[in-house]
Parts: sequence; C-alpha cells; structure tokens
Amino acid sequence: MLDPIVNFFTWVFQWIGRGIGLLIGILLWPFMWAGRWYGNRGLILRAVLGLILVGFVFLYGYFFYVTQVWNGFDPDYPTRIAATSTTAKATNAVAGDPIAADSTGTAQTEQPATGGASGTTTAQTTPQTCKRSEIAAVSADLIDFNVNRNAWISSMLASKMGFFGVPWRNTPFFDNKAAFQLGINQVLRRTTTELVDALGRARGTSRIDQNLQDARTALAWDEDAWYVGLRGPTRPTPSVYREAITKLRTFNGSLEKCEATFDARADNLLQFLDRISGDIGSTSDILRSQLEASDAGWFDPRADDRFWFAYGQLYAYYGMLHATRTDFSAVIRERNITTLWDTMQTQMRDALNMQPWIISNGNESSFIFPSHLATMGFNLLRARSQIVEIRQVLDR
Repeated sequence: MLDPIVNFFTWVFQWIGRGIGLLIGILLWPFMWAGRWYGNRGLILRAVLGLILVGFVFLYGYFFYVTQVWNGFDPDYPTRIAATSTTAKATNAVAGDPIAADSTGTAQTEQPATGGASGTTTAQTTPQTCKRSEIAAVSADLIDFNVNRNAWISSMLASKMGFFGVPWRNTPFFDNKAAFQLGINQVLRRTTTELVDALGRARGTSRIDQNLQDARTALAWDEDAWYVGLRGPTRPTPSVYREAITKLRTFNGSLEKCEATFDARADNLLQFLDRISGDIGSTSDILRSQLEASDAGWFDPRADDRFWFAYGQLYAYYGMLHATRTDFSAVIRERNITTLWDTMQTQMRDALNMQPWIISNGNESSFIFPSHLATMGFNLLRARSQIVEIRQVLDR
C-alpha cells in the first residue's frame, strides 16, 4: 500500500538532487574549463597568470576584510570628542567667544625698597583664549573615522570592479559599510558648506575663512576616485579628504587663539537647522521610494545600502547636533529650547540602537519579513519633526 507513495517521494528527491547537481555543475563549469586551459599553457604564462590570480585573491580578500570590520564605530562618539576639548565646558559662551580674561599688558609697578631704592614688579600677560567650534571638531573626527581609522571603501579598486562586473550596490554583499560612509560624507559636505557660507564669517559679509574653504573643496572631491581615472592619473579620495581634517583643525586652532570667526547667531542656527531638515527629508523620501519599488523582504539587494546610507546620515547628524548645542549654547538657553533639544538628541540616539544584521524590505503589514526601511524612515521623520519644532521656536 505504501510502495507507490515511497516511490513517488523517492522520484521527487532524485530529481531535486539532479537539479542541484546540474546547478552546481553550471556554476563550476567556467572554473573547470579555466583550470584545464591553465594546465595546458606554458610555464612562463602559467607563472604570470598565477601571480595575477594571487593578486586578485589578495585584493578581494582585503576588500572583504575591511568591509566587515568597522573600527571606531561608537554611537556615543560626540561625548568622547567633547571630552578632548579644553573649551567645551564654557557653557556660558558660544563658539568663538573669549573664555579667558586678557590682562592689560605688561604693567610696571613701583615698590619701595630698603634704603630708599625702588623695585620693579612685572605682570605677565595671559594670552586670550576663545571657545573652539565643536561642529568643526566633530566634522574632522568623522572624516578621520572614514579615511584613517577605516579604509574608504568607495575608491578601492575591488569596490570599483564589483562582483564579476556587477556593482556591489546591486548585490546583497559587501556594500553596507560603503553606504554608511557615504551617508556620513553627505552630512560633512552639507556642514562644511554652512561653515563657509554662514557660520565661519561675520554676518555673511566678511572674508571667507580660507581653511574652511579648503576643507569644503577637499570634501567636494569625487567619492570614488582612485589613482587612475578616465582623464589619467589623479589623487585618490582618502588623501584629499585627509587635507580637510587638517584644515578644519587648523581653523579650530585659529579660533581658540581668537584669530578666526564663528558667527553663532540665532538666524544662522535657524538656517543650519533648515538645511539639516531638508537633507533628512530627502533621505526619508529615498527610503519611501525603495519601499514602494520592492517588498522582497530579505532578498531586496538595494535595501541594505539604502538603510545604511540613512543610518550613516543619522549617525553624523546626531554628532553635529550635539556639537551645535555647544556652539550655540547661549542662543539655545536664551530661546528656552533646551528641553526640546534634549528630546531631539535622545530620540536620535535611541534610533542608532537599531543595528540589524540582515536588512529586510518586506511589506509593512508582513509578520514574517520586517520592514527595516520603514522603521528607519520613521526615525528620520521623528528627528526631522523635532528639528522643525525647534526651528519654529527660533523663528518667532
């Protein structure tokens, strides 16, 4: 009685096994053909090809390693940066304000001495110190995180070559860190533009700070530049971005010596928040577009880079807004928005706790495939709503 059923399942599993074997054979055939072809070549050709093959194995092996190891990743990095500052604790001053009293110069004081002689006492001059910009400090640290503590993925040769010619962003593999770095870089470009155009000059009419201008120019460099481009030899992206670190830190050094300008006015803060709000809104729209384009769950190859780009942006803006609170401390206190700012920072920090191992872009009503993009979009819009509320208070 059971023989027909047993025979049926035996036949089914046999065909499944043959199908799997055929698929493996198709996948391995190019490598088997290449192995036979390689074995029939001469010694010199085989040696050259062998070295090339070893080079590719090393290249991709290193690429796989650096895309999986995230050195220095720490959502609480703004606290660490603030702890390195000798001026950040001056909560009653905004960035660029003097925080150390300057003596009137070297004073000569006559004092009577024994026998009618007079003595001379010299008062030493205390150099004036101004408060540094935490926005510039966070920007420099984020660039350092991207190109020094980690390899800049987008300009690596293995990244440009892709997966057998297929761009990594169109696969579910090894593009998360690159997308995360690009999200941070988007914030850095926006921030340096604001530093040059408004924050680093008096009322937007004084001379542009050359250090900030050089930093902005450096960050505008192609994100995927290698040593050789379509127009010939060029500079790789990481080496150019490192110049931006130097320029931002030089600006802060000048600011601490009271030789540079940081215009911490309420209207500049309002404009900066406007730019951040617009940037976050644009990214949330990108997430919504991907949600509408696919509901393939764990099998959507574009979901992971969309998610990690947004996460990188949120990661960077959390630090920038933490720094902004210090640079504009007097404005925030005078406008009585401290509580709103605290709420915004808490919500953004809580959103950074979302670090799924596999990104799923399922239907929002699905109980099997979660929708990580929808959750990230919600976190972005919640942060944006807090920024808009603060902006409205400033605009009254």
